[in-house]
Amino acid sequence: MILARVVGKAVSTVKHRSLSGARLLVCEPIGAASNDPVLAMDKLGAHAGDVVVLSSDGIYGREMVNDETSPARWWTMCICDDSRKVLTDIA
Repeated sequence: MILARVVGKAVSTVKHRSLSGARLLVCEPIGAASNDPVLAMDKLGAHAGDVVVLSSDGIYGREMVNDETSPARWWTMCICDDSRKVLTDIA
């Protein structure tokens, strides 16, 4: 699990069939080993600027899309209520 800030959404006309209809977010990790953006599935309704907790549990991600061959890896576990407090606690 990592904390990340949502920077936007991703739109793709060509993607794996399991991701058809999935809401995809571009998220920048906060305080992680790598600050490279990741693509995460979202069923919670996070928006740009929100701080979220992401999980890389690929097995659950594949269960979310109901496809064992899905390349899905990252997904939103929760949206942090008070991102200012979360970010202050990390610093």
